[in-house]
Amino acid sequence: MGTVPDNSLYRTPDARRAGAREAIVCVLLAAFLLVLFAGPSVRSAGEEMNRGVVRSVVLAVGKPTGWLADRLPLADAVSDLTSRLSPEEDLESTDSVFAARDAGAAAVPPVTPDSFDPAALGEQPARPGPLRTLLVTGDSLSMPLDARLAQELADRGGVRVVRDPRLGTGISKSELLDWGRLSVVQARKHRPDAVVVFIGANEGFPMRVAGGRRVECCGTPWAAEYAFRVRSMMNVYRRGGAARVYWLLLPAPRDGARARIARAVNAAIAVAAEPYRAQVRVLDMGAIFTPGGRFRAAMAVGGRQTIVREPDGIHLNEAGAKVAAGAVLAAVRRDFGP
Repeated sequence: MGTVPDNSLYRTPDARRAGAREAIVCVLLAAFLLVLFAGPSVRSAGEEMNRGVVRSVVLAVGKPTGWLADRLPLADAVSDLTSRLSPEEDLESTDSVFAARDAGAAAVPPVTPDSFDPAALGEQPARPGPLRTLLVTGDSLSMPLDARLAQELADRGGVRVVRDPRLGTGISKSELLDWGRLSVVQARKHRPDAVVVFIGANEGFPMRVAGGRRVECCGTPWAAEYAFRVRSMMNVYRRGGAARVYWLLLPAPRDGARARIARAVNAAIAVAAEPYRAQVRVLDMGAIFTPGGRFRAAMAVGGRQTIVREPDGIHLNEAGAKVAAGAVLAAVRRDFGP
């Protein structure tokens, strides 16, 4: 009696063709969903790259996909879901100071003595307590400034420098980090006597304002919301007047599109500081590195032409960070003494 072959081990050509078609459909569907959900991330990654062929290719894909994703609610949904994956678990239990925007405010807020720098009135400003803890924070712009400040203050006995850069984050983006929460946690955890903030390499994202309306960069509605967020953080960092805050304006970047964002960010920072001039110092890095708003990669340092910017046309290199640290420490010494 012969053996009956097991036909289940064999597939017909039609079955193979159907499987291949289904695989192609699945791949195309996955690519389509990735474009819808992650289009802004592709665009953002391309904008942060150095100029070159790779950047052009990434932007060729990222700009149209980002444009499409901006007009759909899917990217916001992903942001809400992935925000729960933040490694900063203590941020979840902290209220964001940005939420105060929705509570409303008096038509004309009161003007307090904190709005005035006593030196501008010809008065002797009251010195804060001794400088024991200096917090240096921000995005990638705060590096290597944080290391340089730590080196410069190493010989000053009793001063602890807390270096807390958050790479890839921004005040106008919340995919990775909510600065409204982080600022509260930082102030509560470290209780700094002075805070140095250098942030702005990743700004320009749309933001939600009161009532849930979405505003695009970089007009006055966007600048107003950014200023509100910065002001909220300044108020947290100044710790009721006990601390001093040194917020650095952005030097002009090489790229024209980024220069537009930098102008809006700088204008917002200047407005944000108005109620707290007694404790907040706005340090103009543009006046040092890019006077007149014109980008330059090199400048005179110690009588010699020195490259002070990274090749990306955004960040300061080691030499530039040393110059910036000198400006920061000069402001710190004016407040806390030598």
